[in-house]
Amino acid sequence: MERVVLVTGASGGVGLALCQRLLEVDGRIHLCIACRNEQKSEATRDLILATHPAAQVSTVEVDLGNLASILRAARELRCRFQRLDFVYLNAGIMPNPHVNFKALWHGLLTGKVLHMLTTAEGIMTQTDRLNGDGLQEVFATNLFGHFMLVRQLQSLLCGKEKPSRLIWTSSSNARESAFSLSDYQHAKGQESYSSSKYATDLTSVVLNRKFNGQGLYSSVVCPGLVMSNMTYGILPVFLWKLLMPIMWLIRFVAKTYTLTPYNGAEAHVWLFKQKPEYLDSHVKYHSCTSGLGKCYVEPRKMDVDEDIAEKFYQKLLELEEQTLEKYHDLLD
Repeated sequence: MERVVLVTGASGGVGLALCQRLLEVDGRIHLCIACRNEQKSEATRDLILATHPAAQVSTVEVDLGNLASILRAARELRCRFQRLDFVYLNAGIMPNPHVNFKALWHGLLTGKVLHMLTTAEGIMTQTDRLNGDGLQEVFATNLFGHFMLVRQLQSLLCGKEKPSRLIWTSSSNARESAFSLSDYQHAKGQESYSSSKYATDLTSVVLNRKFNGQGLYSSVVCPGLVMSNMTYGILPVFLWKLLMPIMWLIRFVAKTYTLTPYNGAEAHVWLFKQKPEYLDSHVKYHSCTSGLGKCYVEPRKMDVDEDIAEKFYQKLLELEEQTLEKYHDLLD
């Protein structure tokens, strides 16, 4: 049987590049692309089939920031498939990003600017808001929506005879200092994106501990700095165009400046080829590009506290229980 691969956030950026690269690696897979609405889904499917006309590509509508949409999509997927081999949890948002130019200048004076430019630490903030479900929008879309989707698809994922894989798109911006158990939705801070990505790392570690024995394995990747709709929202487009020559030069010393979605998907595709039982659950796999344009993957140990990860997982389960009480009519 062909392997079934589900990709969220497939309509552009790393998600779209990933879909095209996976079909280059194995044209026999059944690729299911998850987008927020029918128009995006069909447009993305047509774009993929234009370059891979023989591919098996189906679509599913899901808005990861809308719990009812997630439950409907999960029910549809359970009816359509007997199992899922790979789920790429790639969709994400970074609303209203702001650059702290004062902090950037300070980093330049103190010699920390390269670290700041490769991690966005101290120079990037976001203005978050509540979504229609009463959850912080970034937390809901980047982490909790995916968590709910995985939980609802568990019957398609756990199988000892043939392992299933979860591959989360995290970030080098995932920092413990931006995350708090007492405010895990990050309602009180201005680094919601960083918090959500650190929460992603925590979740992946716990999922491995709890489900490896049942045939489900989880990994996290960092695509590096990719020029996409998300990054173009940070600065005006004309400024990015002015900065691009400098960014190409920076790549000689900052290997995570992958810049293109194709390069950013390198770690995602690399993991597609690996045996999960040989991977380290505490490692994040970074897409890297040399100054001369060579793509490669660099594993880096994550700074994750097992105790905090377990406590956070329990909070996710509690939130899930509250959520399912509201949407019991969408459950089987």
